Amino acid sequence: MSAAVLPRILLVEDDPDMRSMLRRYLGERGFTMQAIADPSQLDRLLSRTPYDLLLLDLSLPGEDGLSVCRRLRVGGQTVPILMLTARGDATDRIVGLEMGADDYLGKPFEPRELVARINALLRRQQMIHTETTWAVEENLRFGPFRVSLSRMELSRDGEIVPLTSTEFQLLRIFLAHPRRPLSRDHLLDRLKGAGTETTDRSIDVQVSRLRRKLEDDSRSPLYLRTVWGVGYLFIPDGQHE
Repeated sequence: MSAAVLPRILLVEDDPDMRSMLRRYLGERGFTMQAIADPSQLDRLLSRTPYDLLLLDLSLPGEDGLSVCRRLRVGGQTVPILMLTARGDATDRIVGLEMGADDYLGKPFEPRELVARINALLRRQQMIHTETTWAVEENLRFGPFRVSLSRMELSRDGEIVPLTSTEFQLLRIFLAHPRRPLSRDHLLDRLKGAGTETTDRSIDVQVSRLRRKLEDDSRSPLYLRTVWGVGYLFIPDGQHE
């Protein structure tokens, strides 16, 4: 989370009534709100202001929310993204997660649930900055990778590997438990916050995304392996057991 007293949220929503309602409702509940109708201003705003969270509508004029999300993640933007959509298809939720979204909320929704999900993502982000109980070193290494805890950075041979906040938190969990099979339930308990919809399927999606960034061949992973019937296993040196 940024150093601002009140968390900064950027909302991209083309419906003027929804945009006005969310800006007012969330503003009254302690968030600093900025709202725009289309994503054309998004890159400029994100480059100038350290937002703590992006609320992104899926159905937008021009560039839709999925394309925006994918473009931001490819460009290295790590701000937590909560996608809002009127579509109820589970496929859309999965695709949103695969594109780099951290959470997903279908319309219509109860505004209090939105606040709970926002707070859960902000707590998760804060945990990434402050959690130190498992690590005594500032910089951790495995294979060709180096992890900086304070900067929330993963690099490979000196080159930064962009990670979302969820991917970084997931990596920290694996780093904390090397060579120990971790069940999906364990990963769910560590990743989810109150009000966050996290499922076995979304865990698989998040692991798959992280694996693609760690492995030369994600179909034959060295570091992040599947333990069938159990969950996942992190091997820091990439060697076979």
